[in-house]
Amino acid sequence: MRRAIGPTALAVGLLLPVLPLLAWAVSGQWRYPALVPERLTGRGLGLIADRDVLEALATSLVIATAVAVLAAALGLGAGRAVGMYSFPGRGVVQFLLLAPALVPTIAVALGIQVFLIRYGLADSVAGVVLVQLIPTVPYVSLVMGAAFANLDPDVEDQARMLGAGPVRRAVLVALPAVRPALVVSAFLAFLISWSEYILTLLVGGGTVRTLPLLLFAAIGSADYTAAAALALVIAVPPLVLIGVTSRFLTGATPATVGFGRL
Repeated sequence: MRRAIGPTALAVGLLLPVLPLLAWAVSGQWRYPALVPERLTGRGLGLIADRDVLEALATSLVIATAVAVLAAALGLGAGRAVGMYSFPGRGVVQFLLLAPALVPTIAVALGIQVFLIRYGLADSVAGVVLVQLIPTVPYVSLVMGAAFANLDPDVEDQARMLGAGPVRRAVLVALPAVRPALVVSAFLAFLISWSEYILTLLVGGGTVRTLPLLLFAAIGSADYTAAAALALVIAVPPLVLIGVTSRFLTGATPATVGFGRL
């Protein structure tokens, strides 16, 4: 009974904020101090099937998935380097990895945008993906660095003594050990990219249209019915991912999310 309370409370906590959005999405008129919508409409929910919204949803999914995969790949290598090895300048490398998260992202993006324009990546999905790696890779590197810091190096040494080469040791030994942290960090990168607005607008130039851009446009025009419907669309994929990846959050492996000795 007690074991069911935790997941139930988590589900209620995640779904409770969605209820006001659902009410706004079906409200044709809802003025203060009314506690419930005074008039209902299907316009908001109908927007979910609108062609522009579906195209923005597809674009957001492509960008967020690409960012999550690339950030996880880059953060995996960086995290292994700073988490398992001691070398001169290790502290400097750690600082450089975290620097993009410490400096205002828009300031970094403004400088990088010059190169994106020069190489024809501005106003493109590829350019948006690259610029969104700036705020995501530092967090993935931090999580993976902590995971590798908690990983016993003797495990790989035993595999090496048994004849496993570097590739097999990485794929069959190290990667399964840090898989929970890798899944969680990739999920974090997906969430950051999924809700990103400023960088997408700056580099995408309005040509790359994602769900957050449509949402802010609806809010700016005071169309709260459309804004609530778009917010519901934005909220669904993260909720689904939380359900899919929740079992990795309590992994039994020693290389789980934590700061360890990093």
